[in-house]
Amino acid sequence: MADQIIIRGLQLRCQVGVPAEERAEPQNLLAHLTLDVADFPTDDEIGQTVDYKAVSDQVRELVGRGERQLIETLAQEIARYVLAEFPVNAIRVELEKFILPETDWVGVVIERKRGERI
Repeated sequence: MADQIIIRGLQLRCQVGVPAEERAEPQNLLAHLTLDVADFPTDDEIGQTVDYKAVSDQVRELVGRGERQLIETLAQEIARYVLAEFPVNAIRVELEKFILPETDWVGVVIERKRGERI
């Protein structure tokens, strides 16, 4: 089992939805990211691990650009970006969208590994 960094409940604002009126205004989503990394450092140096603040900030910036119809697409973009920009071996992306009445949320979960075609 790999060591993991978990970012739970990352608040995102983006324009996403199939109907144009749903994309007209940014909406709130929650992201939960699980990053598989090499063994955690033993020397207490941030440079030897993944900076979860940098991941959070850059993911927020990424999702704030442009519009998407599907949260599935957004989840794949997040996975692709994190795998390309940070030293992680695999990522699990969970997105929650608060759009349907009488539900807490709807969402997607994807898992991707470094080296896989995504």
